[in-house]
Amino acid sequence: MAANYITYEPQQMLLLPEAIQDWLAEGHLAHFIGDTVDTLDLSALHARYDKDGPRNQPFHPAMMVKVLVYGYATGVFSSRKIARKLHEDVAFRVLAAGNFPAHRTIREFRAFHLKELSELFVQVVRLAREMGLVRLGTIAVDGTKLKANASRHKAMSYGHMVKAEAELKAQIEVLLNKARAADETEPKDGRYKRPFGVPEDKDQDNFTDPDSRIMPLAGGGFDPAYNAQTAVDETAHIIVAAELINNASDARELPTRVAAVKDALGAYPEQTLADAGYRSEAVFEALAGCTELVVAIGREDKEHRAINEASLPLTAAMVTKMKTQPAREAYRRRKWLAEPPNGWIKNVLGFRQFSMRGLHRVQAEWKLVCLALNLRRMATMQVA
Repeated sequence: MAANYITYEPQQMLLLPEAIQDWLAEGHLAHFIGDTVDTLDLSALHARYDKDGPRNQPFHPAMMVKVLVYGYATGVFSSRKIARKLHEDVAFRVLAAGNFPAHRTIREFRAFHLKELSELFVQVVRLAREMGLVRLGTIAVDGTKLKANASRHKAMSYGHMVKAEAELKAQIEVLLNKARAADETEPKDGRYKRPFGVPEDKDQDNFTDPDSRIMPLAGGGFDPAYNAQTAVDETAHIIVAAELINNASDARELPTRVAAVKDALGAYPEQTLADAGYRSEAVFEALAGCTELVVAIGREDKEHRAINEASLPLTAAMVTKMKTQPAREAYRRRKWLAEPPNGWIKNVLGFRQFSMRGLHRVQAEWKLVCLALNLRRMATMQVA
């Protein structure tokens, strides 16, 4: 006896059109991102198109933002892949609502609206606070190195540049001018190891992204990279500040991160946790009275050099504080608070290298990544 299958008629057309939103289950991330973007102030994006008049018909900024943010929230960062998803992926099609911008259009929209996309990050953080997901009780600050969109093979040492001077004369001249300008600001004590304006042989510059710097990466090795910084609120692990620098050191960054939180939410956090990479006397002085600092002086379970209390009184006070039980218990929360968002960005979203080049461009892309991760977290917390 033949099996009795459920009806399968791939050529059968629907008699009446379906609502495209019904293609996704209730509570889907795409619905949350679509609804959230509709609540954001996109006037700055619209203003760029208003001057072109009615003859120009660009794609709607809200649709483009939804598609971009959903792409970053699901690990799709390439404009070509996003354009392909608009034809193949139901969630992308729902958000695009019948629009199919080409990959060049997506790429140019992202590049053209860097400032506006960066400002949306702050709007999302404020929305998270309205939802009760940010309370500014305790935040933790951390940094992670992310590869630049540059090849290590397109970097060259000064020693090799000299050997190839005929081909690289223009590039060398730029480097020498930078070095001369730096030397002129140095105190002239007469003790120089090399002539004015001449870099060390090991100094490098990258030709594909000159703003990037050679930095050590997790897991070993060195590559052109940027130092991505986050401040994470304890309540729901929402990133409340996202900044990016091209300096491998975190030493001077803590006041800037705390100030970014204040600028976004109008208040300082009650307590700020940070590892030893952020500690310095100047940092402790700058943040005195703003937030309770719990900052490691050295690596955990390792001795550090004795602190001169006369010249570094605030550092010495932090050493004493970190020996107390409340401070030690607070600092233990830093690792599970500050590090998971960076782990999600790299290992779940798969964002390990910037798509764009140039410091101001990658700064905007980093905020776009953190915005997308926040929305993903907010959607999860809303369902929970």
